[in-house]
Amino acid sequence: MKKVLVVYYSRTGNTRLMAESVSKGVEKASAEAEIRDVKDVSPEDFLNADGIIIGSPTYYGLPAAEIKKLLDESVKYHGKLEGKAGGAFASSGILGGGAESTIMALLQAMLVHGMVIKGTSSGGHYGPVSIGSPDEKAEEECVRLGERVARLI
Repeated sequence: MKKVLVVYYSRTGNTRLMAESVSKGVEKASAEAEIRDVKDVSPEDFLNADGIIIGSPTYYGLPAAEIKKLLDESVKYHGKLEGKAGGAFASSGILGGGAESTIMALLQAMLVHGMVIKGTSSGGHYGPVSIGSPDEKAEEECVRLGERVARLI
């Protein structure tokens, strides 16, 4: 069975709620979702997944330091994630708070690893965004992200 690792960091719980919705989408597409807080993930865990989806709150327009640290440490597996499917999502405190640039930073790291990213022509083109706690629209976009990555595998 296809396996998608959904990694998140969440201080307030908003990004965790998004990760749960992403996981529902992965399972809806008949894949196994493994949802994990970044503190319980090592770069080695990336090797055992067919797809990787990462979610972060937005701090100064960038991912949280905890997520960035995991990505920095993953450099020792450069070339080993080639062809795996990827995706990203972010939460922010305000509209225009940098969530899109946070998603782009996550996707850029995945692209450097040689991962495959699929956007969407509707909703959040790069990935789902939540302003504060995820509303129904953000939850739906998270489910669709999980489905998209699972199907891409």
